[in-house]
Amino acid sequence: MKVAQKLYCGGVFTCLAGDEITGNGNLLILGFGGKDVLLEQDIYSTLRNSYPEANIVLCSTSGEIYDDTVLDDTVTIVIIEFEDTSVKTVSLNIKDELNSFEAGKNLFDKLNDPELSYVMVISDGGLVNGSELVRGIEQVNKGNIPVTGGLAGDGDKFNYTVVGCNEKPKKGNIVAVGFYGKSLKIGHASLGGWEIFGPEKKVTRSVSNRLYEIDNKSALELYKQYLGKYADELPGSALLFPLYVRPEGTENAVVRTILSIDNDEQSMVFAGDIPEGSYIRFMKANFDKLIDAATNAASKALIQFPAKPKLALLISCVGRKLILGKRIDEEIEAVKEIFGEGTLLSGFYSYGEISPLKTNAKCELHNQTMTITTFNEEIT
Repeated sequence: MKVAQKLYCGGVFTCLAGDEITGNGNLLILGFGGKDVLLEQDIYSTLRNSYPEANIVLCSTSGEIYDDTVLDDTVTIVIIEFEDTSVKTVSLNIKDELNSFEAGKNLFDKLNDPELSYVMVISDGGLVNGSELVRGIEQVNKGNIPVTGGLAGDGDKFNYTVVGCNEKPKKGNIVAVGFYGKSLKIGHASLGGWEIFGPEKKVTRSVSNRLYEIDNKSALELYKQYLGKYADELPGSALLFPLYVRPEGTENAVVRTILSIDNDEQSMVFAGDIPEGSYIRFMKANFDKLIDAATNAASKALIQFPAKPKLALLISCVGRKLILGKRIDEEIEAVKEIFGEGTLLSGFYSYGEISPLKTNAKCELHNQTMTITTFNEEIT
């Protein structure tokens, strides 16, 4: 396995790093960039001309990760050449599907095979219900194959996102990449680092990702009480106070970020589903703990196989980027310190992260996490 990295900045590709790519193996190119740059500069055509045989996946972001740096309005490119792993890409558009759940089922069905060892999902982050997409995938997968990835971003605008697979990126696309063979070694981890406070409360009325009542009271009014002075700054201040959500009957929990509020119907809209009957607790940001979580996620991914990975794909949440502000490079630097110089880092800031919480578990949609997937080939 060989990995190389490029950065598109100021109209040119610079900063080539990593291995020399010969083109003799199976090529996969991942590109994460500012939406306007991807659409106006036609990065896809440039990459296709340089790598005519490669599978090329592009998505818009809320910030690009290149080595130990976070950038905006660039495109970070990672080129992976596999020696003994085959790659298959499938893509669909949500407008052609019944719903996000069925889209997830269809994607995994098209990849499913006895030799399948890992699936990467890169999805539109605005038109697709990430929770339902993941639930559809796991309806078929049942946790047998590790699945990780994320939802495309659009800076802090939350307008629309674009994704493309072997074509110029556009709205509504969902891409899944299947990896086949026994040589590929994948590690994964997803951690948040938020502080939980207040007692656990029950969701008594919700529909999909829209929350109406907690303990039979207005969820929005209760949320405002907990926010105190920050309530006047909603919905922007909601990024500082996500919810810890534990589905009924399980101890596994996910973090959910508020996207918007509806004062007329007293509801809150989240980036993932809030199941009725689940239990929630409030959370708040702690700068040092957010960075510590990135360190711990890197350590957790690293110990899952003995050889140092060639590539670590980092997908972190836009909420973390907005909260950490000028300190955002610190969480990437913390990851870099764990992996060292032998591992290339690439990735992006997203509208949602996809990963199992632990090894051999089903994948789930997360918000406000640092999610890391590591790659290596071990040929016997």
